[in-house]
Amino acid sequence: MVKSIYVGNLPFSATDDEVRDLFAQYGEVKAVKMISDRETGRFRGFGFVEMDEADAKRAVEGLNGTDMGGRSLRINDAQEKPQRPKRNDW
Repeated sequence: MVKSIYVGNLPFSATDDEVRDLFAQYGEVKAVKMISDRETGRFRGFGFVEMDEADAKRAVEGLNGTDMGGRSLRINDAQEKPQRPKRNDW
């Protein structure tokens, strides 16, 4: 089963490839998604990595708190995004 991992406190210079290479030490990386601001397009400093469940667990344990570009990474299991109430635009 594929598991999504939250990767926070990334340096603003981080790239998809750098994050993929970092997590590849723990197994096959299925996907990397870096989150950008909708309006400015600027990277927001966090993203998500998808890996098989066992590899994801090892990656979370091995990488949480490690340094990348002078920043201490915050890595944990991704949480489901809460549903926002729908707006009525009349």
